[in-house]
Formats: sequence, structure tokens, C-alpha cells
Amino acid sequence: MERNNGSQTATWIWYPGDFEIRLHEKMSVKRKARDVMYPAFWRLDRHYSNVRFRCTYDLPQEEQIRILAEGTFSLYLDGKDNYRSDDSVYTLPAGRHEITVSVFNDVEVPALYIEGTNFRTGTCWEANSYQNDWVAAGSWTFDSPQDRPSRFRLAVTPQEPAAVEIRDGHPLLDFGRETFGYLRFHNLQGSGKVRIYYGESEAEALSPDKCYNLDRFEAGAAAVRANDGIFTLEDAKAFRYVWIHADPGVSWDRVSMLYEYVPVTYRSTFECSDPKLNEIYDMGLYTLHLNSREFYLDGIKRDRWVWSGDAYQAFLMNYYSFFDLDVTRRTLIALRGKDPLTMHFNTILDYSLYWFVSLYDYYLYTGDFAFIRQYYDRAATLMDFILKQRNEEGMLEGRPQDWVFVDWADFKNNGAVSTIQILLARSLEAMSMFAGQMGEEEEAASYGMLAEELKEKTMRLFWDDEKGGLLHHRVDGVTQPTLTKHAGMFAMTFDYLTPEQRESVVRNVILNPDVPQIRTPYMRFHEMAVLCESGQHDLVREEMRSYWGGMIALGATTFWEEYDPALADDAHYDMYGVPFGKSLCHAWGAGPVYLFGKYYLGVKPLSPGYETFVVEPRLGGLEWMKGKLPLGPGDAEVEMDERRIRVRATHGKGVLRYEKDGQTLEASIPVDGSWLEIEI
Repeated sequence: MERNNGSQTATWIWYPGDFEIRLHEKMSVKRKARDVMYPAFWRLDRHYSNVRFRCTYDLPQEEQIRILAEGTFSLYLDGKDNYRSDDSVYTLPAGRHEITVSVFNDVEVPALYIEGTNFRTGTCWEANSYQNDWVAAGSWTFDSPQDRPSRFRLAVTPQEPAAVEIRDGHPLLDFGRETFGYLRFHNLQGSGKVRIYYGESEAEALSPDKCYNLDRFEAGAAAVRANDGIFTLEDAKAFRYVWIHADPGVSWDRVSMLYEYVPVTYRSTFECSDPKLNEIYDMGLYTLHLNSREFYLDGIKRDRWVWSGDAYQAFLMNYYSFFDLDVTRRTLIALRGKDPLTMHFNTILDYSLYWFVSLYDYYLYTGDFAFIRQYYDRAATLMDFILKQRNEEGMLEGRPQDWVFVDWADFKNNGAVSTIQILLARSLEAMSMFAGQMGEEEEAASYGMLAEELKEKTMRLFWDDEKGGLLHHRVDGVTQPTLTKHAGMFAMTFDYLTPEQRESVVRNVILNPDVPQIRTPYMRFHEMAVLCESGQHDLVREEMRSYWGGMIALGATTFWEEYDPALADDAHYDMYGVPFGKSLCHAWGAGPVYLFGKYYLGVKPLSPGYETFVVEPRLGGLEWMKGKLPLGPGDAEVEMDERRIRVRATHGKGVLRYEKDGQTLEASIPVDGSWLEIEI
């Protein structure tokens, strides 16, 4: 097939997924505990070191092109060896020809950049790893010779501490709120040791023997490396407080930092009659932003890793805030990695399943099936790997080497866990939809049949009429009597329950104090969403004020990995048996961003990319609220008080649903940007 580059600007290209996989490898070994490297405990995939690129062109006249590569390269024209990498300029002959370039790089991702008047690298090129079929080459926004993929870095901006005071003879810096970046010493002089103790809390920074992160350096050697009189530490850290100890004779003018971040546009707003909820929303946005980096991380202090279950929630929060698809796609690609598969994502069975659900959501919110198409084969091989772990009853079970997580809770996850079956059913539904869109009708039907069979079997084997919910697990063919919230929550989220079953789960399980309670924002995210799905907005509002507001009352500036109101003082900061081991800025803590957007302002896609959508606002005990949310390329603005609803949409075709006198009413929403006003 005849091809050209398909774009007006040359761009760097690589084997699809390899840039993200290499970036993930680098990120996965950046975590340190007390200045000691703490690598991820799962397989880290690598890029292909030897890659071919090809494109067919048809030029009316010969053209000179400039060739650059990350690695060594050879060029072939019509299958003949015409050119080696001793020169970067080559003249393409006129007419129709196929150009192939082989690039080798065993350190960074092999990448290619060709620039000419009419012929250049771009989205129409293909790549091959010498063992797979030709596929569309990967690319992003690296569109200049200097802007190479291997040089990718996040943005930085200077920040000054909000306050400096002397504690026990040493300066304690307070940057005002949680932040992330590189500490800088201005006009560092003298010789001797400098020791830096970081803390997300003041108590942590003031604990030299127990703080999670620290730095040490020799002032004399550091001053030599200073740039324009500023010495910047090499490793970025998460902190709010910094306590600096230095030997006598070491001095500096001041200490600042370079805040490191991924540039995003804050596309959402939320404001209501309750100032506490406004504060919770804004803090949730900031928490999410700090953890939106090269990838969606779990926490910026610990672990700084890409966990699939954490990312699943961050994706949803992102669709209701920044709608940044670059971080989303990078995270999805990095998590999937390469074949052959021998372990689940992050070694956790349920985390492999969350990846499929995340892909399902990605397509629903963005309409970007081109991305799904490019990685469909990797989804199919992952599903093949998963289905081989079904037991004799057709239920998915963890192997001895697998971690079946579900949640941080005191229950056993051996045998067939009901939550796992619900997640697998949703994953199979996603694959059925993807296969259908790909034109693979036989595969679509097979996945769909497996999903329906598994849903029927799960409800039949795990539903307990007396207890009114789904029991937790089944061991050696016997369903155990343990009742937990998790399977019921996901079954409600995926609409697998009848109206009667939904009401029973809420009354007998979710709101039942005798059922094991959820301790972390991780599953509190799903619990609050399910309560909103069942119309319990007043209760959720109070829970947000109590739970997330409780962290704020304790001085939090970002939301935590875990919060137990029963703890006192510094006991809040310990976790996993490690002093100050808890992350005080954790992505799954930002759940209110999603809750306010989807269930209070009430904006939800009905078809991929918000081509059709619904606005179903609920005050939930508030006097008034207003806000703006992304509708893919457009936006929706919603205002509501006890008398009036106003909705403005700039993309797609929407329907407004609202309740009046106990009845659900619907009204069309104009798509020309005008306001719809309805008196209630």
C-alpha cells in the first residue's frame, strides 16, 4: 500500500509501546528508602533493541532528506543496501520506492527521525521487531531533531519555602503544602557534610533516624558542581518539610526547590454551598495532579510505582478533571508490557483484570478506538493467559505465586473469589466489544458467551438470599459463609444486579455495620460511588465531610493512602510496620473529584467520546452547586439550586434527567452552546 508520512511535521517514531515501556523501566527503580534504591518487585520489560521501520513513497522528483536515529542505523531502498550511518543526508530517487531503515540501540529505545520537503517520518510509517508482523509505528510529540525521546523530562518551576525556622540549631523549611521536586542550595560554600531529612509531615522531617527519605552530600564537591551558583540535588523527592543539618563551616544564602510536574489543564471546577466540600474538591485535584506524572503513580513518596488498581481509579478521576490522555495512554501501555506473560500485573491477579476495565472506560470516555486497535493483540494474549487459570468450575483462581489482593482487609482470598469473577466478566465484555469493533465476530461472540456464563454462574453460586448479598469466596467447590462488600459493589457498578438485588446489597451489605468495614480510600472510592448509584447522595456528602474532611482537620494538604479516625497524633503516619511508611499523597485518595463530577453534577457518557451523554444532577442536601466538566473535546457546565437547573454543553447530544415529585423527567439539551433553564 502506498504511504507517505501523513503529517506536515517530521516526528520521531519507534516500535509501538517501547517508549512507554522503557520510561516505565526507568521510573520503577527511582524509589528510594533512606537513600537506598528500592526496585519494583515484578518483571520489568525492555524495549526491542533492533527495530526496522518502513514506508513506501511516490515522489515526482528526487528529494534530499536528513536522517537521524537514536542508535546506529542502516537504510535500504527497495530491499537493497544503499546507505550506512556514516552520513545523515541522503537523496531519495524520484518515483515509487520502499524505504526501510534498521535502527539498533541496546540502551535507549531505537527511534528514527527523517526530515525532507515532502517525505518525513510520521504516523503512516510501520515498525517491525524482526519477530512480529509490521505494525503502525509509535510516535508522540517529539517533533524536532533536538527533542529526542530519550531526553523526555517533566516540566520544572522554582518554588520558595513558605516559612523557615530554626529547630535545635538547624533550619526547618516548610513549603506550605505537599510538593515534589529537587532541593536547591544557592551560593553553597565551605566544606563538610550536609544531611537533609524530608517529611510529608513535620514529625517525619524532625525524625532523622526514622524519616523515609533523606539526602547526604559533601558541600565542597557539591559547590564545584553548582550551576550559576546553584547546587541542585540529583534526585527528586516528595515532601512538605525539610530539616537540614550541616557541619560547621558550611553555609548558603538560601534553599529553594524546583517543583517537577506534568503540565495539565484544569478543565473541571466544582463549587457548592458547603465550603468544606469545596476544600475537599480542590485538594483532591491537587492530590491527583501530584500523582499524574510520567504515569499515574500510587504515591509520590512511596511507592512511586505504577499499580494497575490505583491507575484504574486515577483514570476515572482524570476523565472528570484534566482529561489528559497522554498520561493515560502511557500508563496503559506501560502496565501491559510485553509477551510472554508469566505473572499478573504487579503480581496481583485482580490488577490484570483492572487493565481491561480501564481500557473499556478509556474507549467510553474518549471514543479513541485507534488506540484500542493498536494494542488489541496484547489484550487478546493477556486474556488467553488469564483464562488458563480457571478451575474445574470455570472460575478464576489465583496460583500460589499470585497475590489476590481485593483490598487491605482481614479476610482470606483463597479459592475462587467472587470479586475476581465479577471483574473477569467485565473484562470479557470489554474484549467482546473490542473484537466486534475489530470485525472479529467469532471472537466477539466467544468472549460475550463466556461473560454471560460467568455472570450467571457467579450469581448462582455466590448469592445468598438470607444474607442479601454475594458471599466472598468458594473453596474446593464449597461457598464459604463470609459476607463482604466488594463483590456486591462491583456487581452494582457493572449493572449485573436486578433492582431488588441492588436494594438488598445496599441495605444488607453496604450499610450493614456487621459487615467488615472498608478502611482505605481505595475501596471507599467504590463504596461511595455505589451509594451514589443507589441515590444515597446525602449520606455520601456526610461521609466525604467526615472521612476526607477528617484528614484536612489533621492538617493534610493532600489526601492519604489510608485514614483511620480512631488513631491519634503521629500514629496516623505509620503503615506496613514502618514509621512514616504511609503515603500522605496518594492517588486513590482523590476520589471526591470523581464523585462530585459523576454523581453530583451528574455528567456521564452514554456512547463513546460523549457523542451522547446524560446530565443527572443531584444536590444531595446542598443548597446549590455549580461546575464545569470535560465532554471529550468539549465541556459541560451545570448549575443547580433548589429551584432551577441550568446546563450548557459544547459537544455531543445530551439529555438532562432530574427528579420532580419522585418522578424522573427528561429534557433535551441544546448543543449550540445556549443555556437550558428549567424551573423545578
